[in-house]
Amino acid sequence: MLEFLVIRLLHNSSAEWILVDSAGSQLSAPAKGALTEAAVAAGNRPVIVLVPATDVLLSSVHIPSRSHSKIRNALPFALEENLADDIENLHFAIGARKGNEPLPVAVVSNEKMLSWLRDLNIAGIEPFIVTAENHGLSKIPGTMSLLIDGKTVLFNDGRNVDIALQNMKPSEALVAAGHLGESDDEIEGISRHLFVFCLASENEELSHEWLALRNELNSVDVNILPDGVLPKLAVTVAAGHGINLLQGAYGKKTEYSSMLRPWKTTAILLLGLAIVGLMSKAVTYNELSQYKTELKTQFVNEYRQIRPNDEREIIDPVATVNSLRQGNNTSQKPQIFLPILHVLGTSIATHPDVKIEVISYRAEVINLRLTVPDITTLDSIQKAIIASGQFKASIQSTDQIADKINSRMQIKAIES
Repeated sequence: MLEFLVIRLLHNSSAEWILVDSAGSQLSAPAKGALTEAAVAAGNRPVIVLVPATDVLLSSVHIPSRSHSKIRNALPFALEENLADDIENLHFAIGARKGNEPLPVAVVSNEKMLSWLRDLNIAGIEPFIVTAENHGLSKIPGTMSLLIDGKTVLFNDGRNVDIALQNMKPSEALVAAGHLGESDDEIEGISRHLFVFCLASENEELSHEWLALRNELNSVDVNILPDGVLPKLAVTVAAGHGINLLQGAYGKKTEYSSMLRPWKTTAILLLGLAIVGLMSKAVTYNELSQYKTELKTQFVNEYRQIRPNDEREIIDPVATVNSLRQGNNTSQKPQIFLPILHVLGTSIATHPDVKIEVISYRAEVINLRLTVPDITTLDSIQKAIIASGQFKASIQSTDQIADKINSRMQIKAIES
């Protein structure tokens, strides 16, 4: 599993960093210091850099074209009316489009990009990904998410609204985002559920805010961040969320011509070898075709001796052999694959939010990887399988990925 060092750039020219993996698991405690210290911690691992959310505009636009070059050319003009600076001074990065939804976009000044990359270069850090830190606040469909980091509030509505605000209370941030107020019930598809992430001290200071918001919304779920906000942000971006700002003029360039020039002679020799290899394969194929015809004739003769009354043309010898085996099969051992699937299906039927990612069957054992909302649901599925009295289920591993639990489970028959 790939490991990343996630570095978060701070406004005071310092940084904090943490080690995570691509599955979204935290591998070390957060650390803070100079970028040169972060470079030492990175070693040979790829580096993801989180830049301040207040310096990056996250938006979305409807551009029907699927051509990357056409989108890049049209993008500045599609957003021009919403930008305070001239488009010549700005860098535009494109995210992954999901179906027919608007195209996600990140906009940042060239001045900021050059400054960040210069500081990283001086420290000896070549980033693999540079992305805005508010991409670390995962989007949950049908739910608003809010993260408090000192005077900064990160907010998304689970869909297309993704903003960073300063010097605002949570309720003021929701009003500014258009998700709280007298007319909020008239907004189609607006969420009435709020997930909050903050420090314990901030939770205590804002206790009156939560009380007021619970009177306005259907639910307010406050989650305490014991190690600060970085672990929350880092595990989400390491799992593949966010727009990489290293695109266009800031993307990594490779001089292919200079790389290939020393290999010119080798390439010619390889081409000649490939031609000789193809000719050899053609001769071998002809020989194998003749051998196949001889084997088929021999097989038909043997088969007529076993079943002299079967005069049908044999198209597939393998299927014919399997048919003979099945006809001679006297094994009384019961099959358990379908019964296991039946018990598994019954166990998860009452949990519509459970998703089976991978399932495999070998040697009368089923191994599966599934995603569940919490440990309680996973425990309920395990107990339901065991309660059948036919099979035993064991949990091999569990990992926290964003707001879900990824688990590996093994199911096999109870030995009699």
